[in-house]
Amino acid sequence: MTDVTIEQLGRAPLHVLELWGDPKAAAKRVAKALGHDLPKVGKAQGNVLRLSPTTWLVEGDVTAPKQTLGDGGALTPSGGGYERVRLSGPAWRSLLMEGGLFDAESPAFGIDSVVTTPIDHIAVTLRVESENACLAYVPASHAVDLLRFWQLSAGGLPR
Repeated sequence: MTDVTIEQLGRAPLHVLELWGDPKAAAKRVAKALGHDLPKVGKAQGNVLRLSPTTWLVEGDVTAPKQTLGDGGALTPSGGGYERVRLSGPAWRSLLMEGGLFDAESPAFGIDSVVTTPIDHIAVTLRVESENACLAYVPASHAVDLLRFWQLSAGGLPR
C-alpha cells in the first residue's frame, strides 16, 4: 500500500489561449465571457490555468471566450491531447519530487497553483486541487511512460 493514489481521468480537451495587441482589453472581454477574471501567472481559476503573462490553458468548452477575442488573440486546440492524472494522498508532493525539477513541497505551491515542469524528461503541467490532490496534464504520447515511472516511484507495482 502506498501513500499516493495515481488515477487516470482520461484525455482533456485543452485549448491554448494567447492574447496580443492590447491584452488587457482582450482579457476583460474573455473574463466577461467566462464569468470570472483570468487567473494570475502560476494560478488557476475555474477551467483556466495561466502559464505565462499572455498564455493560458482552457479546459472544456471554449465557445463563449472564442467569440470575444476578435483580433486580440487566439484559442487553439492543443495538438495531440493531454491525459489528466490525479495524484492524491499524503505523499503526492513527495512523488512529484521524484524526477521533478521544482520544489513540490513548498508552501507557496498551494491550492490553484499551476506550474509546468519536466518530470522524468516529460513536460507536465500541474494544478494543485486541494491539500490532498494535484491534477497533472501529461502529453498523451508520454502518458504510459510517466504513469509507469510514477507507479514505480510510489512503490505501487508488484515486486
